Amino acid sequence: MRRETAIRVRAAKLEDARAIAGLSRQLGYPTSAPTIALRLRSVARSREHGAFVAAGPKGEILGWIHVFVHRVLESEFSAEVGGLVVDEDFRGTGAGTALLERAERWAISKRLSSITLRSNVIRKPAHAFYLKRGYRITKTQFAFRKTL
Repeated sequence: MRRETAIRVRAAKLEDARAIAGLSRQLGYPTSAPTIALRLRSVARSREHGAFVAAGPKGEILGWIHVFVHRVLESEFSAEVGGLVVDEDFRGTGAGTALLERAERWAISKRLSSITLRSNVIRKPAHAFYLKRGYRITKTQFAFRKTL
């Protein structure tokens, strides 16, 4: 595990698509750089989505986060983290914390009073990471999907 001191979080750019796709594979969601680029274009056009990367001292992408406004009728609008991943070689360097803090600031800028995220039950280290940063488990649920 490397310890970095110079981590810069910035908005994700189309040029980051290859790195984001590689990190998505580490998260268990294989996709291609062109597909990520299409998604980034869509996210960039929306005021209700933010995508950020953590860059190391040489500009290398250490991780990414996607956050969006979650609007449902039954509860207050909130921010939700759609995805967060840090390269397995750079976990523990502060990149994840920096990304999460950036997402929280984004949510505050949107005047949202809470931020939620979902984490697969098998990701025990991620759960410890979130708990250490003030997040708490609010419920357990099943996720359903139907392919259309």
